[in-house]
Amino acid sequence: MNPDTLFSGVRIIGSGVDLAGDLLVRDGLIADFGASLGRPDGATVIEADTAILCPGLVDMRVALGEPGAEYRETIASAAIAAAAGGITTLAALPDTQPAIDDPALVQWLRSKGEATGSLTILPYGAVTKGCRGEELAEFGLLCEAGAVAFTDGLKPVASARLMRLALSYARGFNARIVQHPEDPSLAAGGAATESEQSTRLGLPGIPAAAEALMVARDIRLAELTGGAVHFAHVSTGEALGLIRPAKAAGLHVTCDTAPPYFDLNETSIGDFRSYAKLSPPLRKEADRRAVVAGLADGTVDAVASDHQPRDVDDKRLPFALASAGGSGLATLLAVTLAQVHNGSLPLAAAIDLLTAKPAALLGIEAGRIARGAPADLCLFEPDRIWKVDAGKLPGKAQNTPFDGRALEGVVLGTWKRGKRVFG
Repeated sequence: MNPDTLFSGVRIIGSGVDLAGDLLVRDGLIADFGASLGRPDGATVIEADTAILCPGLVDMRVALGEPGAEYRETIASAAIAAAAGGITTLAALPDTQPAIDDPALVQWLRSKGEATGSLTILPYGAVTKGCRGEELAEFGLLCEAGAVAFTDGLKPVASARLMRLALSYARGFNARIVQHPEDPSLAAGGAATESEQSTRLGLPGIPAAAEALMVARDIRLAELTGGAVHFAHVSTGEALGLIRPAKAAGLHVTCDTAPPYFDLNETSIGDFRSYAKLSPPLRKEADRRAVVAGLADGTVDAVASDHQPRDVDDKRLPFALASAGGSGLATLLAVTLAQVHNGSLPLAAAIDLLTAKPAALLGIEAGRIARGAPADLCLFEPDRIWKVDAGKLPGKAQNTPFDGRALEGVVLGTWKRGKRVFG
């Protein structure tokens, strides 16, 4: 067993806790925390009086290159990037090659996560076999194997009939359907949000309404079936305007967003910056502000990295032909903290959006500061400045839309079950 670790004189924040004091880790668990705990014999003492100790981040939306696209990202390289970003648990999308539509693949992903020693991987099961949108996968068997929810990743469930069946079927297992909310018939061939900017750049546009149309449809289907739908990476004010009353009405509707949609807008594509080509595409400034408001008022339930690894050949193409996607593991915490530094979010609320809230959506015991809880922890300096430099990020994927961005918030250390895995 690892020796005891005592965090001394830190600010401890997470799941309703906000205090200055000490936290003791013993046998991989949080043994105690409080104003002053003394110093147990033989304990490793970590003193960082300007740092914040929070639960290890829970990232509920991550694409892994493995299996099938290891040239973009491997589980090992993602684990390195996650640890550097303070992430100790992630939910992996199933639209890989092969798709995660088989119980053996769910178990394989879980075991691969355990083998890293630094990361818990929670697999999503595919909604449809092969993520092809044709035939439902075996939800029951996938749940038994450890799938935490069901999604086809970046592929929306386009058929209303199939989505209705999926919501009904998942309800029997108390599971969510996670939808990429974008009407594919409106988004086909598009490269940027339809706007004056896309017209000026000569880029094929995707109307922002493509998101709201899918959200409206699936809210109605959730009402019809009693099923639970979760909308991933919501990026428009119109969609949030539909989700807000649906939640108030008691429907099983939740959503997350990702840092690009509250930190960047469509101007970030500049002169065809393919690193800023994402799915969904970056939106107008009014939508960015609406997403910030959704974070502040609780409409948005969690912040996920939306990590989509791409390699150089995917991105060094004309903008319209380049692959959409941005890496986000190493920048998840710091970009979210930007909303704290500018006064849009309280610090405790920002941390909850990255820890306890996504853990609750996934139905797992993580993201908490509590006695007896696993000592998955992140220690960070909130005011230390660093600059994002594509090519020098931890891990394999370097395709960040935040390249060149100055950020405040540096991870000093990450612990998994009491073992230091970064810093």
